[in-house]
Order: sequence, then C-alpha cells, then structure tokens
Amino acid sequence: MAKYLLLKHYRGAPAAVNDVPMDQWTPEELSAHLRYMREFAARLESTGEFVDSQALSPEGTFVRSDGEGRPPVTDGPFAETKDLIAGWMVIDVDSYERALELAAELSAAPGAGGKPIHEWLEVRPIMTEHLPATD
Repeated sequence: MAKYLLLKHYRGAPAAVNDVPMDQWTPEELSAHLRYMREFAARLESTGEFVDSQALSPEGTFVRSDGEGRPPVTDGPFAETKDLIAGWMVIDVDSYERALELAAELSAAPGAGGKPIHEWLEVRPIMTEHLPATD
C-alpha cells in the first residue's frame, strides 16, 4: 500500500469544467457537494483506502521562527495556501493507478447546478522514508 495526497485547489490548477466558485453556490448545491465528499470517504473507509480528509477555511496566516521573542506573522505578499488549497484527502491504495482512478472520481463531485465540477486534483505521493540526518 502507498499513501497519496489528493489536493483540491481554489485556483492555480487548470480551470474546472463547471468553474463556478463555491462562494456562489446555493446552500443546496453546497450540501450536495459535501454529501458526495462524505459518501466518497465512507466508501473508501469501508475498503480500507481512506486515511483522512479535511476541507480548509480560506483564513490563514504565515508564521516562522525568528529566534527569541514573538515570531513574525504576515499575510503576504506571496502566494498563500489559503488562496490556493481548498482541502485534501489522504488515501492508502495498492497502486498509483488506483490513486489516479480515485482522484478522477473525486473530481466529479457536484457543484453549481448539481453538475459535476470535473476539477483538476493534484495527486502527490507521501514520502515514507525518513531522510538521513546531516551534521
């Protein structure tokens, strides 16, 4: 088994077929989309292929260590994940081909008008080996 990250983007990927932004969906359209996502995850959970998933809020802050004292916090001016990443799902599957198959199915979640979004998802393998420590 290998783990893969299925990454949903707000923007940065090629445009989806049904490219109506989520903040313009009706409450019913949003509910149908979330129901699809829950049912998809439940089905993968029953096959042992589901690891975890989360939808991300558009709010976020960059922070880093700056030595002692208060860490610096900024809201830009670079591309921020809060503007790009909508959510993610981690799956544990037998092959890369299976990861692509599931990503394609997830891409068809309903959006505006109840029609499939056919959004692009980024499929990233999760590293399983630890990198050696360097001196």
